[in-house]
Amino acid sequence: MNWNNPLIEQRADPHLSLVNGRYWFTASVPSYDAIEIRVADSIAGLATAPAKVIWRAHDSGPMSFHVWAPELHRIDGRWYVYFAASERDDIWKLRMYVLECAGDDPLVDAWVARGQIVTPEEGFSLDATPFEHNGRRYLCWAQKSPPTESNLYLAELANPWTLASEPVVITRPELAWERIGFHVNEGPAVLKRNGCVFIAYSAAATDANYCMGLLWADAGADLLDPPSWHKAPTPVFCTHAAASQFGPGHNSFTTTPDGKTDLLVYHARNYRDIVGDALNDPNRHTRVQAFGWRDDGFPDFGVPVADGPYSI
Repeated sequence: MNWNNPLIEQRADPHLSLVNGRYWFTASVPSYDAIEIRVADSIAGLATAPAKVIWRAHDSGPMSFHVWAPELHRIDGRWYVYFAASERDDIWKLRMYVLECAGDDPLVDAWVARGQIVTPEEGFSLDATPFEHNGRRYLCWAQKSPPTESNLYLAELANPWTLASEPVVITRPELAWERIGFHVNEGPAVLKRNGCVFIAYSAAATDANYCMGLLWADAGADLLDPPSWHKAPTPVFCTHAAASQFGPGHNSFTTTPDGKTDLLVYHARNYRDIVGDALNDPNRHTRVQAFGWRDDGFPDFGVPVADGPYSI
C-alpha cells in the first residue's frame, strides 16, 4: 500500500475506519461549520475522493458554532456520527450530539439528529467515541470539570445517544506534559489487543506541545471501575522536529484491508510557530502511518514520519 503524507490537508481530528472493505473518513473542517464524509477503496484514494457534506451547522442556537471532531461509526446496521458543537451566541458552550442514518449509504440517505448526549454534570464536553467490549457498549469522551481541567469520562450506553450508567473519570491531566498551555485530556481512541483495552488520548494545548498519551485496562476488568485504568507516565507519540512534524494527536485507528497491519491516523502541523490562536490555524493535516507492537503486548507508535511518499 502506498499513499502520500499528509494524506488530506487542513483536516484536523481525523477519524478513519474500514467498513465492508472501504475506507470512510471524516474530520473537522477549517470553517468548523459542517460535517463531511468521503469514502474510497484505498487510503490513497481518500486524497482525491469527493467530500460530501451531510450536515451543516444551524443558523443559531445549539449546534450553530464550533462543529468539532466528527466520528462516523457503523453500529447495529446503522450509521452514526458523533460530534461536538456550541452556540453562535455562546461559542464555548460545547456539547456532544449524534446524527443517525438509517440507510445503507451515508453519502446519499437521509440523516436525522438524535440530539444531545446528556451527561449528569452539565458542561463543556466533546470528542465522544463509542466502542463495544464483552457484549456491552460504552462511550468515552472529554469533559471539563471545574475549574479548568478536561478529563476523560466513561459510561455504558443504553442506545447510541443515551447513557445507561453514571459516568466515571478514567484520567485527569495530572502529569506535567498534559498541562502545558491547558490542562487537557481529550480525543480518546480505543484499541483492543493482547488482553487489554487501550485508549490513546491527546493532551496539552493544540500547538507543538500537543501529544498522545496511553491508558490501558485488563480486558477482563470492570471498565467502569476507575482503578482498572493505568496511564503511561510519558507521551507515546509527540512532536518530532527532525521530521518537521509538530503537535501530533487527536488520532484514530484502522488497519490495512487484510487486517494484518495496524494504522495510526492523526493530525499534525509541519511547522512549530503559529501566528495567533492555534485554533484558527487551519494547517493541521491528516496523516497515516503503520505501527507495531512490543514484546509486552503494548503498541509501539514510533515517531511521526516526514511528509512525502509512504509505503508499507
